[in-house]
Amino acid sequence: MPSNAILEQKKQIVADLAEMMKASPAGVLVNYQGITVEDDTKMRKALREAGVKYMVMKNSLTGRACDEVGYGAMKEHLEGMTAIAISENDPIAPAKILKTYAEKIESFKILAGYLDGEVIDDKTVIALADIPSKEVLVAKFLGSIQSPLYNFAYAIKAVADKLGGGDAEEAAPVEA
Repeated sequence: MPSNAILEQKKQIVADLAEMMKASPAGVLVNYQGITVEDDTKMRKALREAGVKYMVMKNSLTGRACDEVGYGAMKEHLEGMTAIAISENDPIAPAKILKTYAEKIESFKILAGYLDGEVIDDKTVIALADIPSKEVLVAKFLGSIQSPLYNFAYAIKAVADKLGGGDAEEAAPVEA
C-alpha cells in the first residue's frame, strides 16, 4: 500500500495536469513508441518553442486528469506508451508539430486530442494540423481583396489609353 505522501504527490500531479488542460485551448494525445532520442529531442525543442508542454506520465494519472476536466472520452486511448502535448496559446501548434513526426515515424501515432473543451479524434487532429498558419491565411485573404482592385485599376487604365487620355506612365495605377 502506497504511503500517504506518495498518494498526495500523485493527487497534486493530477490536479496540476487538470489545471493545465483546463487553461489550454487544445492538446494532443500521442503514442510515442518508436521515436529515437534524436527525434524526440528535436520534437520537444520544437514544441517548447511553440509554447507547448509535452509530458510523459502514467496513463492512470492522465486518465484521472481527463476525468477531472470532463475529457473522459480520451481515456479509451490511454494504452501503451502515451504522452500529452498541451498548448498554452496556439490551438494548432501541437497538432502541426506532432503530425510531422507521425508522418516520419510509423509507430508514432496521434491518438486523440481536445479543442475548446471538446474531445476530438485522431482524424480531426490531423485535419487541424493541415490548416495553414495565421500568416498564410491573412496573406491569402489580403491577396483576394487586392486582386479585384488591381483588375479595376488596369481596366480604367485600358479605357483611358483607348480614349487617348495620356501616355502609359502617367496613367499607371497607384498601389494601395
